[in-house]
Amino acid sequence: MKVTLLKIRVMWRRFRHGTDDLTQNPSQYQHRVEALMHRANSDGPWLVRANWLMDVAEWLRHAPTVMLQGGAVWRNVKNQRLLYLLDWLDAHRDERRLVQLTVQKSLREAAGPELFCATGLPGRQAFFGELYEHLITKLLPAMPTRMDLSHLITAMFPDHADALWLSELDAATLTRIWKLCGDDGIAHTYAQQIDEALTYLVTDIVATGISADFRNRILPRMPLSATPFMALRRELEAYLMAHQQDLAVARSVRMLIAVCQAQTDKIYAHLDEFGVSVGLVYSVERMRAQLARMSRLIEMRSAVAEAAQGAAQMQALLADLIHAHHQRSSLSGLFQRSFSLLARKMVERNADRGELCGEQYTVRDKAAYRTMQRAAHRGGVVLAFTVCIQFLLAGIGLVGFFAGAAASLNFALSFILIQAVGGVLAAKQPAVTAPALAAKMGQLDSVDSLRALAQEIVLVLRAQSAAIFGNLLAVIPAMLVISIGLALFSDAPILTPDKAWASLQSLSALGPTPLYAALTGVLLWLASLAAGYADNWFALRRLRESLTYQRRLVHVVGAARAARCALWFEKHIAGIAGNLAIGVLLGMTPVLAQFFGLPLDVRHVTLSTGTLIAVVTSLGWHTVLLSQFWLAVASIGLIGVLNVGVAFSCALALAMRARNVPARMRRMVLRMVWRRFSAAPLAFLFPIRDAEQQTAQSTIIKSGTDSE
Repeated sequence: MKVTLLKIRVMWRRFRHGTDDLTQNPSQYQHRVEALMHRANSDGPWLVRANWLMDVAEWLRHAPTVMLQGGAVWRNVKNQRLLYLLDWLDAHRDERRLVQLTVQKSLREAAGPELFCATGLPGRQAFFGELYEHLITKLLPAMPTRMDLSHLITAMFPDHADALWLSELDAATLTRIWKLCGDDGIAHTYAQQIDEALTYLVTDIVATGISADFRNRILPRMPLSATPFMALRRELEAYLMAHQQDLAVARSVRMLIAVCQAQTDKIYAHLDEFGVSVGLVYSVERMRAQLARMSRLIEMRSAVAEAAQGAAQMQALLADLIHAHHQRSSLSGLFQRSFSLLARKMVERNADRGELCGEQYTVRDKAAYRTMQRAAHRGGVVLAFTVCIQFLLAGIGLVGFFAGAAASLNFALSFILIQAVGGVLAAKQPAVTAPALAAKMGQLDSVDSLRALAQEIVLVLRAQSAAIFGNLLAVIPAMLVISIGLALFSDAPILTPDKAWASLQSLSALGPTPLYAALTGVLLWLASLAAGYADNWFALRRLRESLTYQRRLVHVVGAARAARCALWFEKHIAGIAGNLAIGVLLGMTPVLAQFFGLPLDVRHVTLSTGTLIAVVTSLGWHTVLLSQFWLAVASIGLIGVLNVGVAFSCALALAMRARNVPARMRRMVLRMVWRRFSAAPLAFLFPIRDAEQQTAQSTIIKSGTDSE
């Protein structure tokens, strides 16, 4: 107990006085500096010297977890420690000589091009190999530092802030550090390592640039020797053989680096047409990072002749290496670099699908509203049969995986049938149309564009209200007819009393139904991602050309029919994949949740309405007088709002993030939509009937933008 109290007292004193202890008189550092410098051992093994260097760096850069002052103050504290250390060594010649021998021996032994050509750059493996390495690094204990300067530098400076601190050191301090750590032999060795790193980088760039994946997208018919990547290798060889002050050769190498970077831009443009591959994007990003590193090394090599300029370039290079290492070691950074373009292209393809459908998913007037409702009527009739088949499958007694597979098949076939007959499924399309709205956010440069975007959001949500009303107005009478017909034909209701009461209780707004409805909205959004992925995969594999000229298909149906078949698949592959994904997600999610012990279920507004009608016909018309019935009716409205709102929000958030829409712009748009809803909530449900209401809403939006 006494020991515990003493520990608490020490921690409290560190919490209260940690800042004062580290900003006190520099003479207070003497005990710690003496202890560190006396541990220097030039005859010790590599790991002992590496650990000593890391301990010195830890003392210089260490800051407490709880900091009561800003970052600039702590950088001054680090500078203060560094200057005190250098002054102490100047005053103790014997210890300075020992430290100098230890550091210089370590630098000579650790020399290698990996510091310049590997630190902070993506590895040779593909995305999943890189992810595996990241996870191993995060989960397993850190391996002992190898005899490699790259590992030593990153271990000595394990924080992003270290790069900023090193970049702010003044020239005089850098000169003193170099006199302590380096000499002409070390400088010559590392100059050679820079040349070797440049050779390694250009070799890797050429190997990637002349590969089939790259050439087929940018230079399919150009001879290998004429590609800019091969030219870059030839010019770099001439540059390394020439004098360091030969500015013409250096200028030629920099120009070719810019040309190679432009070639990677062409690959990005090609991805717009032929789809996105994560592996290809990873390779392109790796090449761009290597080209940028080559530019930095060439600047460093050209500045070596001038001592002051060379020291400044080395300082900047070291800071860049530390920053790049920490950026690459971040899992979130890896996902963002590799999947940002893929996410953008997927949402762009979803946006294209929404724009191809045009006014089908926006309602501007009464005619479009009636058109949407007629399409929703067809979807509601199909879903009435879907609900009945789902009850029949439940009566068979399937459990576990087989129950989920049967439900998935029922849902998927129903949704594909809705697509085939030109119907609409409520709450499905917000996930498809939201990317089209995000595309317009990149052009928000005036009040009129903001006003138009807010109006577009209103039209999309109004179309969804029309789809929901249309589905419900069709599923209710269709379900009544089917339920009454089955009861008359079989002399038994569609649901037994026990199952009917259980279904009624499960639909109550006071239970977990809102959570299930929000989960269903997320599933609808995931299905839209599956649709975008399938469309991207179809384009990436160039299946339209493959089907058009497939020998057996052409032989069986003819060239014209094969071309039409390929075009049909190109137009409908996204819809088919999205409907299959919705069916599988709605059918298998409850089964998987039960497998993991989670009491989760799904709630779709139209399917839940069909279930409620089946409950009423099974229990009798007196059910409408019960409070449980009206709680279920209230739940239907809540389910519709959550299905549409969650799906739309997820899709819009992903699309805006993929397009790098500024946070301020996002807040402005959402605020304008909220003001419009507060002024005229019925405009989100029904077409506007007069121009005066439109004028009032425009005035509200304009006042909102002026306030921004």
